[in-house]
Amino acid sequence: MKIQRLMLSGLLLWAAFSCVSSEGEKKLEKLPYFDLSGFIDLEISKLDGAQVTKTSRINGEEKIVDTTYSITDWKEEMEAFYQADINTPSLALSYSTETKFEYLIHKLLPEAKGKVKEIKVSYYKNYPSSVTFKMSDENMFFSTVTMGEFFMSQSTNKLDHYSIETTQKVWFLKPTNIKISGIVK
Repeated sequence: MKIQRLMLSGLLLWAAFSCVSSEGEKKLEKLPYFDLSGFIDLEISKLDGAQVTKTSRINGEEKIVDTTYSITDWKEEMEAFYQADINTPSLALSYSTETKFEYLIHKLLPEAKGKVKEIKVSYYKNYPSSVTFKMSDENMFFSTVTMGEFFMSQSTNKLDHYSIETTQKVWFLKPTNIKISGIVK
């Protein structure tokens, strides 16, 4: 009887300690490429309530508005940058990485498949000062090319201006060109 209680107590102690979360042991994961999503998250967290002069151009027709963005609005506006993040397991060996002067450049390898063709990060004083990307996708019925630019202000260390341009061509139709740009005030 005493042995059963001792075994039961030991089993309960083991069960209790085996269920302890190891959150304190979590470390930042080393990513193979520039953490574009993490960088965008960090920068838009500095911009809650920021005023923006936004220019929208669709097939040459331009509209300019002054607006104020919340964090949620910024996440929607920067969706193309989130889509351009190449840190996924399926793309782990798909890009070449080179550094040239102040630039970090990730290019899709010729034999690899991926929508993001290139990401270029410019550094100033060891912090990204601009990020550009080019994405494209094509099949028998359509093609699309998207380019994005994100420029930091050196005086405020916040986003200064950005642009995202997409051209889509559907079989037998004229191409559609959309450009969104913004200047943070």
